[in-house]
Amino acid sequence: MTRLQRAVENATCQVCIIGQGYVGLSVAAAAAVAGMRVDGVDRDAERVKALAEGHNVVPGVADSLVSLAIDTGRLHFGTDAGVAAGADVVIICVPTPLVEHRPDLSAIESAGRELAAVLKPGSLVILESTTYPGTTESVLRPILESGGRRCGRDFLLAYSPERIDPGNVKFGLRNTPRVVGGVTPEATEIAATFYRHIVDQVETLSTCRAAEMAKLLENTFRMVNIALVNELAMLCASQGIDVWEVVRAAGTKPFGFMPFYPGPGVGGHCIPLDPTYLSWQSRRDTGRRFHLVELAQDINEQMPTYVADRVVEALNDQGKTVKGARILALGVTYKPNVGDMRESASLQVLSALHKRGARITFHDPYVASITVNDVRLRRSALTDRALSGADCVLLLTPHAAYEPGMLVERAQLLFDAQNAVPSRDQPSVVRL
Repeated sequence: MTRLQRAVENATCQVCIIGQGYVGLSVAAAAAVAGMRVDGVDRDAERVKALAEGHNVVPGVADSLVSLAIDTGRLHFGTDAGVAAGADVVIICVPTPLVEHRPDLSAIESAGRELAAVLKPGSLVILESTTYPGTTESVLRPILESGGRRCGRDFLLAYSPERIDPGNVKFGLRNTPRVVGGVTPEATEIAATFYRHIVDQVETLSTCRAAEMAKLLENTFRMVNIALVNELAMLCASQGIDVWEVVRAAGTKPFGFMPFYPGPGVGGHCIPLDPTYLSWQSRRDTGRRFHLVELAQDINEQMPTYVADRVVEALNDQGKTVKGARILALGVTYKPNVGDMRESASLQVLSALHKRGARITFHDPYVASITVNDVRLRRSALTDRALSGADCVLLLTPHAAYEPGMLVERAQLLFDAQNAVPSRDQPSVVRL
């Protein structure tokens, strides 16, 4: 057994995690609680300062986990990736956004260059950032080897995609299985050993590429099925059929069906973006379009405008026009009970209504301010007066703070884009 294997097996290894967003901080805290010494590195000096002072400023990470980790005395924060020189295990958890529909790997490349200069011989590097198949071996590996060390001889390299779902109270880091694929079998096994300290189940794969593809399949599967039910919702509305009743009925079949639900669009860092990695790679490497994925993306991108159109229709049915209409939007984050605004479809809905002349205010317990079409919208209190004074209360994100009964009772017109209101017979309620 090598020194690295012993250190990882015994949870005595020194760990450096580059990137302290909701992914990196979660892993850093869990590793510290498991007994490892951890350095969390991030370029955001204000974030690092707050974390070092014991303040969790990262949405989606439990305060209790961060506090517990800091109390161990084994978790430290800084902005200098040079601390990786002393690490046995280095984990890269940096953003991989899209720029003009192409993967932007600049953060991975930058982290790789910093590591290449200081990488400790005999260490293990793990990439967690979501990316297209081949990134670990074809992009990160050459950069790490540019410092003169060779993968498989001087250091090990593996890929294990993050699977954190912010706001999910049922599945967290510990009870969500991990997949791991290494450049070599040794890398796979040692990386799996590391993760077994912080998650209950680890699935080892034959290659990094398989692990990279698995992550994209997970999110593409969800995006495509959401598109299917979104298009079904549009058809059902034209036929006077309750799409929510249809999905609920289909869900009673105990095999061959998994329920997905319509909404104003898809949001967050993963679902709207990850399928584009596959489309881009298919075009680049095979010259072929990824037809199903691209069609599904088109459907989901239509939903904010469709929801805005339905709101306009609902106002017209009450003898009102959208121009000058007072619309109170409830919930603007991309999903319930989190403060994450990334790729939120709610903002696109509000943009479409604002362009048509609606006077929009908003309420969200997790968001202090939003800007739509370069205009900062007024944040409203959730009061009886605000609800009853609006021409339309538009429920976009059903946070737990919103009591459906109160909304139905107070609103002149309630447009429910998420099936959050149970009553089916209220004339003042319109559903997607």
